[in-house]
Amino acid sequence: MTWDAAATAPVERIARVLAGHELSRNGEGDIKSAAAAVDVSWPDYTDAALAILKTMREPSGRMLAVGDAAIWDRMIAAAIEDETISER
Repeated sequence: MTWDAAATAPVERIARVLAGHELSRNGEGDIKSAAAAVDVSWPDYTDAALAILKTMREPSGRMLAVGDAAIWDRMIAAAIEDETISER
């Protein structure tokens, strides 16, 4: 299976990173090539991923200096809404 991050919801992308970090030898795990294991286990990390995304609602001072807070807020809210209304 080929995974396209650009076509993947932010919560799934974060969950995949969390799963990969836990499972892969490049993170805290012991699997040399963890892609298949991540494909299977990432849904177990969606609650943590959603919590992380919710912490991103407030931009930092540096982020505010280079971007529009209202746009950031709408983008994060949309990502959270996508996850909370999608069916699993």
